[in-house]
Amino acid sequence: MITARRARRRKKTNIVHYSLEEIQQRVARGEGQTDWGRTDEVTGAKLEASIANDSDDIGEDLDWSKAIIGIPPPKDHINIRIDHDVLEWFRSREKGYQTMMNNVLRAYGRVRQQTEAPK
Repeated sequence: MITARRARRRKKTNIVHYSLEEIQQRVARGEGQTDWGRTDEVTGAKLEASIANDSDDIGEDLDWSKAIIGIPPPKDHINIRIDHDVLEWFRSREKGYQTMMNNVLRAYGRVRQQTEAPK
């Protein structure tokens, strides 16, 4: 008999579901992935220094004037032909290449709207 948990694992996904009991058993066996010793070593000063050195930190100088408020519109499913090299470039960048392609097209459309004369 196939359990629901096994059936879920057959799907092509990285998500694994565990019950609270299973998690507690894994922790008791030492299978947890958190290095609590390393975590306990971090002091407030070390944490502040780490934050200050974070290259991804955008700081306090945020420009919220161009922020978009609201839920994005729903996406339409289409089939589109893209040059192989263009598609490979987007795929090589990061996960979510389709979202990135959508964002590039959205930005292009907005620039064109602003620069084109009204018809």
